[in-house]
Amino acid sequence: MDKKKEWIQFKGAGGFGGRRHIVLVSGDEEYRSEEAMPMLAKILATHYGFDCTVLFAVDPDTGQIDPRCQTNIPGLHHLETADLMILFTRFRELPDEQMKHIIDYTHSGRPVMGLRTATHAFRYTRNPNSPYAKYDWKSETFEGGYGRQVLGETWINHYGHHGHESTRGLINPEFADHPILKGVKDVWGPTDVYSVGKLTGSPDILLEGQVLTGMDPSDAPKANTPTMPIAWIKKYTGEENKTSRVFCTTMGAAPDLKCADLRRLLLNAACWCMEEEIDGNNCVDTIGEFNPTYFGSGMHRKGLRPSDYE
Repeated sequence: MDKKKEWIQFKGAGGFGGRRHIVLVSGDEEYRSEEAMPMLAKILATHYGFDCTVLFAVDPDTGQIDPRCQTNIPGLHHLETADLMILFTRFRELPDEQMKHIIDYTHSGRPVMGLRTATHAFRYTRNPNSPYAKYDWKSETFEGGYGRQVLGETWINHYGHHGHESTRGLINPEFADHPILKGVKDVWGPTDVYSVGKLTGSPDILLEGQVLTGMDPSDAPKANTPTMPIAWIKKYTGEENKTSRVFCTTMGAAPDLKCADLRRLLLNAACWCMEEEIDGNNCVDTIGEFNPTYFGSGMHRKGLRPSDYE
């Protein structure tokens, strides 16, 4: 198989991105990160001018994208030249030589964005003696693993009723003037609110998630149900004593990203992570049609290769 086709790349097409490099890492069985990440990459390259590399969970025998393949994400060496990593994985257990690229990047002081299941990005059941096993989502030695320590929280449970109660994003008045929220007014997504406990790293909570009674943005809030944080920023200092800017949201499934204001939130966050100027008026239109697959285990489009998302 042509190794170049195990990932896809988009060259910046003008804009203020200055050819800075963003690596978007997909790989989850539920929320169609393999569709969300190419769409975001195309926007970042076309409207903002960033060079983007998108990585996928690839079956090494067929060369096809298979989110159920938890042990292979080719192309992680691209993180060596990345200015931003956007992570959207779930329960991955990568070979040490692949995982090393993610952890080396994380300790480098460069910024990290985590979407939806990145709170439980890694799970070690095959090789518990790996030097990277401490990043397991249930780790006791590195409490809560990568999610809690780096991003702020690990997986707890579904707070809203999964597949029955959607999410309304409410701006936290305390941070209403934060640059990431410029131009962000109406955030809604069909995926449910996640439970969030005590966030680590003294984060600033930008959005609270309100549970709605149904799967339509016009549905009423669920009575007697407090909100949960769904988007926050924090800092993380790794083993090399270098400090990274971190943005995390428990939204971001491909169907969520039909919401233009959620796309704006993520694109603003990418700029904030790299300390780029944000004006809140940059285009967030998708490049071509975006008709994402609905979320759910086994719902992924079968037989596709990375090049099909170019």
